Amino acid sequence: MCRFLIFKGKEPILLSHLLTRPAHSIINQSFDSRLRLDRRRPINGDGFGVAYYPTDVKLGEDGPCLYKAITPAWNNQNLSTLAEKTKSNLIFAHVRASTYGVLSETNCHPFTYHSLCFMHNGGISNFKKIKRLLFNHIDDEFLNFLQGGTDSECAFALFLDTLAKEGCDVKSKEGQFSHQALRTALIKTIGYIRDWTKEANRNAEHAEPSLMNFAVTDGSTVVVSRYITSKTDEAASLHFSCGSRFVESSPGEYRMERLNRSQDVIMVASEPLTFERGDWTAVPTNSVITIKKQTVLIHPILDEYFQTDPLYPRSSKLAESKGLMGSVPLAKAVERDVPPLERECRSRPLSTTARLS
Repeated sequence: MCRFLIFKGKEPILLSHLLTRPAHSIINQSFDSRLRLDRRRPINGDGFGVAYYPTDVKLGEDGPCLYKAITPAWNNQNLSTLAEKTKSNLIFAHVRASTYGVLSETNCHPFTYHSLCFMHNGGISNFKKIKRLLFNHIDDEFLNFLQGGTDSECAFALFLDTLAKEGCDVKSKEGQFSHQALRTALIKTIGYIRDWTKEANRNAEHAEPSLMNFAVTDGSTVVVSRYITSKTDEAASLHFSCGSRFVESSPGEYRMERLNRSQDVIMVASEPLTFERGDWTAVPTNSVITIKKQTVLIHPILDEYFQTDPLYPRSSKLAESKGLMGSVPLAKAVERDVPPLERECRSRPLSTTARLS
């Protein structure tokens, strides 16, 4: 299935340092995923997209710059040229392996609406059975916003509708949304889809869970979910990394440099970009990670699929069968035996605090 990458830094970075130069960049992952456990689905060749917010704030008032194409990311010369000449301090990148919807630019992620940007890794179970419910639920403004035919874009429309019904102006400029509002709307979006698919699958004998790794930003705050409608299965893999700089140590080889306890660089990825064991921390299944300025917050999603036992072993077989699982040994899981109101990421040498606010 798909892969996505998020970069948020105090200083802008060349897109090429994320997209093309690293030996395990997101583009190289799309055809050479050395960390992917399922080798039967090794290619993400159904298009790509990159959204980046201009370093000049005035240029980003109406939303991010967006470049998408249906060609495989590794075979697009325009992307390579663009990446070597463009800097940004907030980047969303996505490579697609389609599971729903035809091959077209309108179906490529990320999706944007004014200052908001959204992408998805996973799939919504029995989406055709809940599509009518979703369309009936959202206002015409967001129904008419849809251009493609994917479950992912429909989920974004539902998120926009939910955010608007929470009292937010979805046409606000960059950085005008609170992190609480974005997180609440994303969790409610997941809840609607969870409940609708549960009803649609009630009489199905072998209905698969929905996998909803959603990512959204307003150009300032970033909110990302790692979620599955199951108490026993792992969600699609998701990792984050923090440090002082993301640097090239040798040609093609990158690492997260930590000169001090600062979090000048924060990255979130479906699959790690480096092979350093200590660079990456696994986001717990069925939780939401929020990047508020340069602070990382982790919130559990407390619903029927939440496991109160932090040591409960979930099975990764489903995610592996869909090519949605990176190699576990390269990322230490966040300790989950901490009370939910105060949670620390204690993976060394990573020095970041994930807490509820």
